[in-house]
Amino acid sequence: MRQLDELNLVDDFLANSLTSHKIYGEPAAHCILECILRRKLGKITVIPQRFLQGEDTDRHGIRMDVYLDEEDGELFDMEPDKNGDKEGICSLPKRARFYHAKLDAGTLKAGEEYGNLRNVIVIFITTYDPFGCDRVVYTIKNGCVEMPELPYEDGARTIFLYTKGTKGNPPEDLRQLLRYMEHSSIENAGTEALQKLHEMVTAVKKDGKVGLAYMKSFEIEARLRKEGLIEGKAEDILDLLSDLGEIPSPLREKITAQRSESTLRTWLKYAAKTENMDDFMKRISG
Repeated sequence: MRQLDELNLVDDFLANSLTSHKIYGEPAAHCILECILRRKLGKITVIPQRFLQGEDTDRHGIRMDVYLDEEDGELFDMEPDKNGDKEGICSLPKRARFYHAKLDAGTLKAGEEYGNLRNVIVIFITTYDPFGCDRVVYTIKNGCVEMPELPYEDGARTIFLYTKGTKGNPPEDLRQLLRYMEHSSIENAGTEALQKLHEMVTAVKKDGKVGLAYMKSFEIEARLRKEGLIEGKAEDILDLLSDLGEIPSPLREKITAQRSESTLRTWLKYAAKTENMDDFMKRISG
């Protein structure tokens, strides 16, 4: 487990804690977004780690790391992302599409005209190159394939920012911001704006409530990881036993209800060696 002081702004916990902080949240969000968007922003309301449910329990929801609402302006979802595995990179465009869809569905009230739909900008800040072209900025907008010059404005935009990119001639202050977000140290706070941002980051890291929340988040993650391992072992046992025939319901329930990892590990060994269901049941009841 890394210490809170070791986290950078590309770590979603710190990004979320900074932008949702009651004192530093709005000025930090302004500093970051105004550098990215190249414009001044109005009053911002930060809604940290907002979860948008699916339409029913079997529909996919999303958890947004930093959700920002500009008064009388645009909506922003900012997603620090370090998970650059092959599958994640391939699915990134569809992930962005889904985020836009969920945000749109949640902002237009029943009976409202489509013209009232808010402009939405989804921003991914990645430590990996999402498209392999070494660009700092990739801006994605919908348009006409046959006539790229045709004006088509639907209010949706996705911005991918690659912290290590070298191409595209972005503004120097944006390069420095991305460098600072990946390595949030005073050495990388080379502008007056970044020095102020670093002061806010440092203050948030020293906030006792933030530290407590970090410990709780780690405990929750560790518990979920352990529960995942337990469920995985139970599934492995059931998979081995299924080769022996139909698993009696009471036995299945006993295996899935077991929460001791060491016990499940022992039962897994039994399941791998047993030749029939009765023998396995005798072993685990002994």
